[in-house]
Amino acid sequence: MLRRILPGWVIVVAAVVAYLLLWPVRVDPEAWNPPPAPPLRGVYAPNTRLAAAERLGEGAGIGPETIAVDAQGNLYGGMADGRIVRLKPDGGGAATFANTGGRPLGLDFDARGNLIVADGMKGLLAVAPDGKVTVLATEHGGLRFGFADDVDVGRDGTIYFTDASHKFDVAHYNQDLLEHRANGRLLAYDPTTRTTRLLLDQLYFANGVAASPDQSFVLVNETSRYRVRRLWLSGPRQGQNEVFIDNLPGFPDGISSNGAGVYWLALVAPRNSDLDGMLPRPFLRKIVARLPESLAPQPKCHAFVLGLDAGGRVVQNLQDPDCKRYGFVTAVTEHDGQLYLGSLTATAIGRVALK
Repeated sequence: MLRRILPGWVIVVAAVVAYLLLWPVRVDPEAWNPPPAPPLRGVYAPNTRLAAAERLGEGAGIGPETIAVDAQGNLYGGMADGRIVRLKPDGGGAATFANTGGRPLGLDFDARGNLIVADGMKGLLAVAPDGKVTVLATEHGGLRFGFADDVDVGRDGTIYFTDASHKFDVAHYNQDLLEHRANGRLLAYDPTTRTTRLLLDQLYFANGVAASPDQSFVLVNETSRYRVRRLWLSGPRQGQNEVFIDNLPGFPDGISSNGAGVYWLALVAPRNSDLDGMLPRPFLRKIVARLPESLAPQPKCHAFVLGLDAGGRVVQNLQDPDCKRYGFVTAVTEHDGQLYLGSLTATAIGRVALK
């Protein structure tokens, strides 16, 4: 009957509008007015220092998000298919070290030679030197980890790690960025008592984590707020937290300490003006959440790594705006004068000499 009254195209348009306005989605956006993105000049001036990056272990796997180095100088990267691949110090001899059956993201070694893994699907894991995988933790306070993301082992053995979002899993991380609510947590695991404690919650996509060499503080990236936070672990400000660096020109992903006062920060992509324009408009973002992912704002490839001092000041700036050799950098690890790069999409581990 309706088709006799209305033309077919009107019915189609009405159906599309109804879908965009009424179809239920999990995304419940929160309004936020982001500050204007800083211009790429001064400490953020473009350069081509990452254009000389080597590609190690080409074809060994896809998406080695974080790189760890063992006591012998071997390299480890967690791949999208669940494997953790090991390369020799020269970048050759790629072989599967272990398979978590999930998505290994954050990697770091403890003092006993165990590889501690933040797995986006399986939780916090430990991989023994023989490749045996043990689950350490999957929840805290009755709330399961939705998306264990990064890990750093402190000097005293404490394992600091992030749950990027307790609401959205690793396959739907874009929805957490679109929702832009504080669904993330920073946690610590004590391997002696085998207990987990909450250090910070209400974080906006809690991502990379790095403890200071003296363990006086720990840094955690809030990807969707374009900033890094610092939580003081000891001293007169113990228990307090503050913004370490704010209004970054891109999305902060991984962060690591070189043990000598520099914190390497990977910006996986530059700020997106379309996304920034939608952030104050929750209703618009709810409509976008109903669209195919291909129609949502897409990240631009721009390789970008910053070195920060203990005061949050930029002391190193390495870029490759054209991603000639390596792109979508998610993590940086310094070892023996080299920077090793991880990526969500690359088919190799990146390496560039630190000059």
